[in-house]
Amino acid sequence: MIRRIMVAGGGTGGHLFPGLAVVDELRRRVPDLDVKFVGTARGIEARILPGRGEALELLKVTPLKGQGVAARLKSVARIPTAMMQASSLIRAFEPDLVLGVGGYASGPVLLSASLSGRPTALLEQNAYVGMTNRILARFVDRAYIAFTQTEDVFGKHKSRLTGNPVRHEFVEHARRALADPEGFESRARTVLVLGGSQGARKLNEDVPRALARAGIANRSIEVVHQTGEAMRDEVEETYRQLGIQARVVTFIDEIARAYSGAALVVARAGATTLAELCAIGRPSILIPFPSAADDHQTKNAQALEDRGASICIRESDLDVDALGELIGGLLADPARRQAMARVAREHGRPDAAAAIVDDMIGWLGGAEPSRRVAATRDDEPTPGVQYCGVGMASGLRLPCAELALRPATHRSRRPVVVDGAVWE
Repeated sequence: MIRRIMVAGGGTGGHLFPGLAVVDELRRRVPDLDVKFVGTARGIEARILPGRGEALELLKVTPLKGQGVAARLKSVARIPTAMMQASSLIRAFEPDLVLGVGGYASGPVLLSASLSGRPTALLEQNAYVGMTNRILARFVDRAYIAFTQTEDVFGKHKSRLTGNPVRHEFVEHARRALADPEGFESRARTVLVLGGSQGARKLNEDVPRALARAGIANRSIEVVHQTGEAMRDEVEETYRQLGIQARVVTFIDEIARAYSGAALVVARAGATTLAELCAIGRPSILIPFPSAADDHQTKNAQALEDRGASICIRESDLDVDALGELIGGLLADPARRQAMARVAREHGRPDAAAAIVDDMIGWLGGAEPSRRVAATRDDEPTPGVQYCGVGMASGLRLPCAELALRPATHRSRRPVVVDGAVWE
């Protein structure tokens, strides 16, 4: 039974928000769920979770990767203390499941939980598995992955290909986009600029000038620009001087609504950003953060570009005039934007959080699996089950809407999204 869950890790929104999506979905099934988050004082969790009323414990742990020799030695020296602190938290809370969401804070907690015999799982959002999750791969019981190639790291018996979980509000917006894609596109009247949860200096400096080059001030389109904490006032002043109507904010709480209103998104290429883009289906220009670990953002962006859902521009190749021309051309070509949105939507998994919770419940017990409906990839139809004719061309059979999903622990019936939709 899952009555208490500990969620470890964070650091960035790309790690924290998928974990929150899973917790929110689990709370929908288990109303009295007891949740405790474990992170660090320097991570985004320390700013976001207290405002949500979540219980948060802080570990004294710092990153190993991307540090100088002296900083790395200090990080190594802190590991034994962090392990003892994590073990103490686990003994006091007695979680039924410990979920790691990525980031260096997840390492000591998941390792301590595994050594104490607690059920453990992790989320791997990227196509390239980072150092912490590679270390944890041999210890955890489950790995919820978004890319098939990462199955090799965790092993087939542990891996569950669910996609990257997005918050529940994305599900409703995804339904609307699928039901009326042309109307959805025609109602999109903003350019959305996202630099990630911590902002991006290069985007903050160059995108306003590129939008001016695109003639955005003469179009009936508003700019919504998320800057992060450090540069909000500076970016707002830049837009004012350029004569562009822009709503400049440090952080966007209703992010699903922001995506839905966007005719075009200009963003970094973190895994969560891509999952959100595809869940709703938005055309995008992606400018990967060049210093991301193992250059995983570039790999993420190129994967979408190869499919025709996005345009990837390396930061080293970014030219303000060229970006302005590209933005202007896309805004003047609704058919191209709609085609990009359609391809993105085809690769979306708005039901990923529900698929993960289905698996958790089938594995550990608890509430009933969701009444979410998914396609199956079986050689033979299940006796007594009525299937609808959606997705036949791709070999998928979609159970009709009144049927409930089988638990995701049946690997032969792993959830498959048809046309990026949640079918109910």
